[in-house]
Amino acid sequence: MKNKYAPLVLLSAATLAIFFARAWLANKFTDWHTFQVFETLTVIGSIFVVLKGYRALWRGDWIAALVLGAAIGIGMLFATLFSPYPFFGIVRGSFGQAWLRGGFTFLAALGGLTIMRMGGPAPFHAASGHWRETARGILVGLAVGLPLAALNAFASQLTQGHPIEWQNPLASLLDALQPGVVEEALYRFALWGLLWLLLRNSLPRQSVWAAGALATLVHSYSHLDDLFLQSPLSALIMGAVLTLFWGLPLLILARRRGLESAIAFHWIQDVARFLTGF
Repeated sequence: MKNKYAPLVLLSAATLAIFFARAWLANKFTDWHTFQVFETLTVIGSIFVVLKGYRALWRGDWIAALVLGAAIGIGMLFATLFSPYPFFGIVRGSFGQAWLRGGFTFLAALGGLTIMRMGGPAPFHAASGHWRETARGILVGLAVGLPLAALNAFASQLTQGHPIEWQNPLASLLDALQPGVVEEALYRFALWGLLWLLLRNSLPRQSVWAAGALATLVHSYSHLDDLFLQSPLSALIMGAVLTLFWGLPLLILARRRGLESAIAFHWIQDVARFLTGF
């Protein structure tokens, strides 16, 4: 009983070590970003899980993961408002990014689906053909996300110090799928599931939300590399705000309404951001 929190403490310490290492090496590896490290580790973990548990996957799981990966890869080829960072300074062009992001999405989704079939924390209703639950989840995600999307655009205007600059609505709708789908597949599906696997034996009752909280904190604070270098205290405060207003709703939606609901919430945030020029 005394050691039941040891895996959680070790995972938290390893997470902090990655953040500190990135900050320490920032001047030497300027093209490296914290989220790239976590996303790469998540995909590696997903591959391992799929290799070990692929027999649990349904045919619909493979189709769903392929559809998500293909949609992201093709969408990246036509993206005009969304421009990802070069991947570790290596993958820069849209064609390479299309393969990378599509592949990461496919593998993360497949890993998350394998964990889902093992009783994991976040359901993906579309993969099981539960279309009514899928539609409800999307509608709930949009309903919860719309007012926070307006708040997001207003907050961006205040913090970035420049006025709203309206951009192409269709491009905003399409390009918002890039962060919406990719980040939710990675953080709210695969990473949450992997952390849950590592904690479920030591913390059987708390593992779902402990793993979810850690995955959400990783996602929130990974956006703040530059701010951490400029003002660590401001980064800590900003990360807490991001977690409370945008991370926690995503976590609850993914758990209660499914991955589709979290994607819908995330998507509407970025639609508002791209549409208003942020």
